[in-house]
Amino acid sequence: MSLVTLLPFIVLIGAMFLMTRSAKKKQQQAANMRNEMQPGSGVRTIGGMYATVKEVNDDTVLLDAGPGVDLLFAKNSIGAVLTDDEYNRIVHGIEHDLKSDADVVPDDASSLTESDAATDAASDDQPVDLGKKDADDEPAGERTADAAPAEAKADEQAKKSDGGSEAK
Repeated sequence: MSLVTLLPFIVLIGAMFLMTRSAKKKQQQAANMRNEMQPGSGVRTIGGMYATVKEVNDDTVLLDAGPGVDLLFAKNSIGAVLTDDEYNRIVHGIEHDLKSDADVVPDDASSLTESDAATDAASDDQPVDLGKKDADDEPAGERTADAAPAEAKADEQAKKSDGGSEAK
């Protein structure tokens, strides 16, 4: 047999070796993690339940899932051993301050905008001018020459839509 025909088999055997080696490493890490469990540790099972380790035996673990609820699990059903901070954050909702100088995020949006008392007083006294003016607000002398023809056209269209003699 030539080297060209053996090459695919060699590559296949090498890939299988690497995959099994990787899987074996992961299993070893999981076994070490489960062996390091101690009473009082917070854990997550492979089913997603969070509990506290009460007692560790050779193949089993007794978990405290709540007041008066003790559950017996197989050791290999423990998915992760959590740190105290992570367990308290997930189960009890207690956040551990990693940064004591961190800014506090407010619950409402009103405190996100910075406004002075002078700005608040000015905004309460005067209406906001959006640049649009009504014809009634302008003095008669300031009306432009274009305003009169526009009013005349509006009157003509109103007469046409009244259903007068022109509509018949």
